[in-house]
Amino acid sequence: MSFTVFLGNLPTWVTADDIMGWLNAENLVADAIKVIRNPETQESKGFAFIEAPNKDEMDSIIRRFDRAPLEDRLLRANPAQPPRPKGSGPVGAPERGAGMARPPYGAPRAAAPASGPVSAGAADRPPRRGKKSTGGRRNDGPQSPFAEELTNALN
Repeated sequence: MSFTVFLGNLPTWVTADDIMGWLNAENLVADAIKVIRNPETQESKGFAFIEAPNKDEMDSIIRRFDRAPLEDRLLRANPAQPPRPKGSGPVGAPERGAGMARPPYGAPRAAAPASGPVSAGAADRPPRRGKKSTGGRRNDGPQSPFAEELTNALN
C-alpha cells in the first residue's frame, strides 16, 4: 500500500530540497519527494508528492502542512489519489457506456427544427455565448490605437 501525500498550492520556486528541509525541521520522515514540473519549461506546476514510510507518518505530514500559510497562500495536503488512466474523465465520473456516447468536439450537431430561414451552416454552429450582439450596428465609440491600425490594414 502506498502512503503518498499530495502537497498543493506551492509557489513555483519550491524545490524538493525545500520540502525536505521543512520535513526535517518538523522531525517528519519522507522516503521520496517529487515536485511536478512542466516538461517544456521545467517550471514547477505548484504541487508535489511526498512518499511517507507508513500511514502514521503520512497523517502527520498532512496535519502539519494542510492549510499551512506560505507567502500569500495556504498549502493543501491530503492523501494522493491513484493516477487515472490516460483519457479517462474526472474521478468518480461514470464510464461511457451504451447510450452515453458523445460525438467528438466539432462534429456536426443534429439540426434543430427550423422556425424560419437559417443561414448556411448556422445549424452546425454551437450557440453563441458571452456578449450580446449589437444587431449589426457598428460601435462608433472610441477605438484603441491597435483596433484603428487593424481596421486600416484590413480596408
